[in-house]
Amino acid sequence: MVQYPIDVASGAVEALELETIQARLHALDHPIRLRILRSLLRGAQTTGELGDSWQLTAPEISRHLAVMRAAKLVTTQRRGRYVEYQLEVDPIGRLGTDLVEALLR
Repeated sequence: MVQYPIDVASGAVEALELETIQARLHALDHPIRLRILRSLLRGAQTTGELGDSWQLTAPEISRHLAVMRAAKLVTTQRRGRYVEYQLEVDPIGRLGTDLVEALLR
């Protein structure tokens, strides 16, 4: 038996819909997206910087970032004419717990 405690003292965390969890799992099921997430763990980056790091074009990077952004795994912030992408660590850290909770509902 695996138990995942819920910390009631810090306030209840809103239960996610199974579709949201599926979108997050889908965003993590591609090797290029995992590489991008690994890069974003080090800090915010633009599509150009990510493309240079992984020898991919900006449109390829943008398509993968769109999937991750729709799953709310990355956020954006405009810096002048550039858009920087930043990893949202909490949703990824909670993914296992969210999945188990959704399956038990």
